[in-house]
Amino acid sequence: MSNRERPREAPGVGRVMVATDRSETADRAVGWAATLADRYGAELYVVQVVVPANPAVTEYGAAEATQAGAAADELQRFAMGLAGERGRSRVMVDDDPAMAIVRAAEEEAADVLVVGNAGMAGRKEFLLANVPNRISHNAQCTVIIVNTISPDGDVQVVRPRTAIRGGEFPKTEPHLAARGTRIATVMAKHGVKALFGRPGEDGATGRRGQARHLRSALEELGPTFAKLGQVLSTRPDLLPTEFIEELATLQDNVPPLTEEEVVRVMEQELGVPWEDVFDTIDPAPLAAGTIAQVHRATLTGGERVVVKVQRPTAREEIEQDLALLELFAEKVSDRPGLKQVIDMGAVFEHLSGSLHRELDFRQEASNIERMAEVLKAYSRLEVPGVDAGLSTSRLLVMEEIQGTPISKAPQGPERKEAARQLLESYYKQILVDGFFHADPHPGNLMWWKDRIYFLDFGMVGEVGADMREQLMLLLMAFWQEDVGFLTDVSLMLAGAIDRSDLDVTKFQEEIGELMAKYRTSSLADIQLGPILQEMTEVSIRHDVPLPASLALTGKALAQMQLATAELDPELDPFDVAG
Repeated sequence: MSNRERPREAPGVGRVMVATDRSETADRAVGWAATLADRYGAELYVVQVVVPANPAVTEYGAAEATQAGAAADELQRFAMGLAGERGRSRVMVDDDPAMAIVRAAEEEAADVLVVGNAGMAGRKEFLLANVPNRISHNAQCTVIIVNTISPDGDVQVVRPRTAIRGGEFPKTEPHLAARGTRIATVMAKHGVKALFGRPGEDGATGRRGQARHLRSALEELGPTFAKLGQVLSTRPDLLPTEFIEELATLQDNVPPLTEEEVVRVMEQELGVPWEDVFDTIDPAPLAAGTIAQVHRATLTGGERVVVKVQRPTAREEIEQDLALLELFAEKVSDRPGLKQVIDMGAVFEHLSGSLHRELDFRQEASNIERMAEVLKAYSRLEVPGVDAGLSTSRLLVMEEIQGTPISKAPQGPERKEAARQLLESYYKQILVDGFFHADPHPGNLMWWKDRIYFLDFGMVGEVGADMREQLMLLLMAFWQEDVGFLTDVSLMLAGAIDRSDLDVTKFQEEIGELMAKYRTSSLADIQLGPILQEMTEVSIRHDVPLPASLALTGKALAQMQLATAELDPELDPFDVAG
């Protein structure tokens, strides 16, 4: 028998749900709900949301999940103490309590949802951080908000809601088994099984064929897998060059969200009708990706902003596919044929961490704030302002940068000065601060008010103190054209300085060939980014892969130096570094 087919002792009220944080004021709402449930002989569902302080994938996050399990046992005893056998409970770990409670009411088919009114005073609280108002705005069942501030517990608001504005909830994705079958079918169709074998005599040509098959499969599997491929394309330490180049061509190919979907997410996050916050929203998206969509908008005060809205199903789809990928990685990571091509354990770990960070827009807001501090010393470099009060884990509201691509910056001293500051700041970001924008392609750099603005902080890189010191030694060895010193520093970076099975002589020969290749170039033509990328490739061929942060650093430096060369072709990167 389904939840909706259960017998009811009174028409319309068979299950009462109440939310609590186990505080004294919340217990007043629980008491009111228990009385209501008793009056109708209904089931009483007591729900509690534990807001995590750490990502679930970390050790501390796992400890929080364990603590939540213990809280569930206590809450069940509490519920049964109130309603006997009719008492039920549920504990959820979620960084958005309001929407977690709304989802629980849906999943448990609650007829009435009871919450306390703590925090409802004042427009600011109503707009930005009020759980009761967000619940009443988004729940499909009847919502009763109980006055828990005064001791008498009078009912303040009764809001029956039978539907969400904009239509029904989006349909849920198939269960893991069905999705797993779909993935296996597509992979088989594109011959990705060949990944488990060897490239054969074709060598790089064979790998390129494998890479094409993988790219085609990922594109057909949809937005989540396309995103996985794009993330992998930034990791030359995990995949061969042929795969990196092929996966870099992956396109999102996702249909834009409808206006109704965009408004629904915005109102779920804001807790109020969008018109209370925005004067206008441009219905045409500036960009539509696998995780989010971006729109221009105007606040009620007239400020021009851009709004990044997370796709409603993004988290569910990504979590589902990551669960399947984790199972896949566990089963195949030790197969010799596959291991020669991809380190599946490292791939999954990187993908999971990267995608979870991208799903939390507060992380991107924090990255912007941190970069603003790094760039304070540079008058020609800037980042967009963030409206922290309106931004959440699924909604990011930022200043609109009303400029042009940097290639269209007017010729003049401002342009040349900005180019020099861009290059100088990158050396500082990487070698001093250990924090850098990891995707500075031309689309993420805009010219406005005689400044370069960095956009899109979903991908950043971090370099630890030890790594920064070793990177300085590496660059010094290259400038001094000391092949032996450069070889030693490379092995130090890879943690392979004492490897007895390594052919150091052959490794040094390849490092020497790389140095000789660039020795023939003029100083101004030498690009540090490509040098680091090629060193990464050499180290991988000798099974001494350099750290992932170095691979990402090389890619970012290569992109950045292309941008500075476009702004000022005469700028000497070594002169700036010196």
